[in-house]
Amino acid sequence: MPASRSESRLQRLLPAPLNTSPKEWLRAGAGALLGLFLAGWLTSLAYGPGIALHLLGPLAASAVLVFAVHSGPLAQPWPVLGSYALAGAVGLAMRQGFGPELWVAAAALAISVLLMCLLRCLHPPGGGVAVSAVLADSGLTALGDHLLEPVLLNALILVTVAVLYNRLTGVRYPKGNAPRKELHHTHDPLPSERVGVSGADLDQALEELGEFVDVTRDELERIILATEQHALQRSLGGITAASVMSRDVQFASPDTTLEQAWTMLASHHLKTLPVLQHGKLVGIVSLSDLVGPAMQRGQFRWRGLFGRKAVRMAQVMSRRVISVSSQHPLERLLPLLCEQGLHCLPVIDAGQLVGVVTQTDLIAGLKRQLLSAAGTASDHRVPAL
Repeated sequence: MPASRSESRLQRLLPAPLNTSPKEWLRAGAGALLGLFLAGWLTSLAYGPGIALHLLGPLAASAVLVFAVHSGPLAQPWPVLGSYALAGAVGLAMRQGFGPELWVAAAALAISVLLMCLLRCLHPPGGGVAVSAVLADSGLTALGDHLLEPVLLNALILVTVAVLYNRLTGVRYPKGNAPRKELHHTHDPLPSERVGVSGADLDQALEELGEFVDVTRDELERIILATEQHALQRSLGGITAASVMSRDVQFASPDTTLEQAWTMLASHHLKTLPVLQHGKLVGIVSLSDLVGPAMQRGQFRWRGLFGRKAVRMAQVMSRRVISVSSQHPLERLLPLLCEQGLHCLPVIDAGQLVGVVTQTDLIAGLKRQLLSAAGTASDHRVPAL
């Protein structure tokens, strides 16, 4: 018992593990090395090695942020560039006004923090720039008002390298707001956004927290959605497409005519038809694909007096088909059928069509799971006395 208590205390004292892989550590380290070296080298060529080395401390801290914590709000280009310009100007003004004293450096740091928060460019290494400007050596002070030039050159080179390197290594930087999907071009939120945590809920929670959170609002929303997805996966209990799919599939061929397709859709109450050729899925046709050709055939044209050419499915079908396998988890079918506006998902195993999952099949599967979960919950209720 005492051993277990000591182990738990030790676990509480240890820092939380990083949620990144060793591969990401290597990528960030190589990027920081490249960014710091190029910025220091180019600045030393322009202003001399003494000036470049004096400004290297804050730049190294910035390199850690833009390469290792690239998704955080403190590591974005505007905080880096804005903080360097602002802190450099404040430090230079304070030194010229009050001299290179310790209290002046501390005051420059405080003023820089306030202004960075006001202008939304908070970046911790910017505080180091302000202190360096106040306590600059003779080489830096000889630059006078031109001290800002090497400071901004350092920041600009580092940000440029960070953008190029992060993009080349598969990291989206800078982090922008994710574009909103508007498949139906209406003001309604997506079906998945109408329940659960909304953007307004996040804004209110962050406002009530009243503290700085080192993660962007979009990143926080992505974390919450991913958490909900894992919780949904656990609650659905491993239900796959094979459990809910329709196996008696009605399909058309590329030579099926428009009239034949309408008859098949109407008689089976369907909205989509897979198109097969020699047993292989080559396309899919939906009601929206058939409406246009049907309306054109209903219009009077003089050519129609001499016979109309039959419209085949090969002319109207969509050749880009989103399909799934029979082992596809049910929770991964939800965004396809709810958010992307698909009415039918062909199920392909070993290159052969083995079934389809429609929105009706999905709803039936979710209903069955809800009823099963309700029955399990009722079994654990305490009987009334």
